[in-house]
Amino acid sequence: MSIRTLALQCRDAARAVAALSTDAKDAMLRAMADALERDVDAILAANASDMAAATEKGVGEAMLDRLRLDAGRVAGIAAALREVAALPDPVGQLTRRDVRPNGITVERVRMPLGVIAMIYEARPNVTADAAALCLKAGNGVILRGGSEAIRSNTAIAASLHGALEAAGVPSAALTVVSDLRREAMVELLQLNDVVDLAIPRGGEGLIRFVAEHARVPVIKHYKGVCHLYVDADVDEGLALRLLVDGKVSRPSACNSLETLLVHAAVAASFLPRAVETLHARGVALRGDEASRALCEGVAAAGEDDYDTEHLDLALNLRVVGSLDEAIAHIRRHGSDHTEVIATRDPDAAGRFVAALRSAVVMVNASSRFSDGGELGLGAEIGISTTRLHAYGPMGLEALTIERFVVRGEGQTRNIHG
Repeated sequence: MSIRTLALQCRDAARAVAALSTDAKDAMLRAMADALERDVDAILAANASDMAAATEKGVGEAMLDRLRLDAGRVAGIAAALREVAALPDPVGQLTRRDVRPNGITVERVRMPLGVIAMIYEARPNVTADAAALCLKAGNGVILRGGSEAIRSNTAIAASLHGALEAAGVPSAALTVVSDLRREAMVELLQLNDVVDLAIPRGGEGLIRFVAEHARVPVIKHYKGVCHLYVDADVDEGLALRLLVDGKVSRPSACNSLETLLVHAAVAASFLPRAVETLHARGVALRGDEASRALCEGVAAAGEDDYDTEHLDLALNLRVVGSLDEAIAHIRRHGSDHTEVIATRDPDAAGRFVAALRSAVVMVNASSRFSDGGELGLGAEIGISTTRLHAYGPMGLEALTIERFVVRGEGQTRNIHG
């Protein structure tokens, strides 16, 4: 079946989704979660085949971590679907209401976008997360995952289709593209008369390819070069906790830390302690001359290192002479994803927040909270670092759009009497 035919079928099915009540959508999502838990053995078997093939191909550990499923991760995916079911439904939400001098009432009301194309790599959890969010927001979704996860994605989608059909929705509302040729992806991205939005999730190369070839609007997030700045007035124990959690807890995540900036006033006390802690956890360190003078086992960092999203147990270090110098570094090397300040000084925190335009700015909290679920959105559809209709982690509201609904009593603009 052609890509265009698949997309047209998804568009038709999306109308059935848009017609569902909130209760019906929520019941459908809960049934999907139950199905994932019921089919966990089949999903894990498919994932084991994907993992074996990826390992044989020499896929890197960061990609393997994203691909890997176990019973706990499947349970987490099911829990995320139930969280989305419990969230308020944005469809039909009245966001503004004004009465004009001529008596007409002007309302702003949320409606579904229509058809969302998800382009992603070795992230089988995205199959369920994207389905849940798109369907709850009244949309259809076309899923084009990477070849490494095709068996996992297909098994997850098969589990979810039963709940769709039980709700009276054609299975095409959740379409998995099995044609993994790049030409097929390009064809999908150019269907601007059918597809309303494309959301790529994966490495910078994939996202740039999608942006360069798409004729449909694209949500872009090229990379996550996230910083922790340790201020002169700081609780060093707190800063160390933020550092370890932000770098070590899941280094392959886009919200993990890539650079540590430390004020010179506390560098001599904080940096050796931080380096010892990170080395004990297997983190490779690169730093500027000032940080290397204070610590052993730190390689020299070039300027390109500060632009790099390592997605691994690697971290850059730099000593800065002031808050302004830290802000200047982030403006030069950051990716508008997530920035963190550790400080006891509310004025410094306020200046940090005001000076940076990143999608998420944290004060004394781990960068790992830069996630839709942690920020109260439920399972996130992606992260936008482009200033379109959505910025930062994207949840349900970002999959709807506001339109005008005007109510009158026969008012006309130019004809009177």
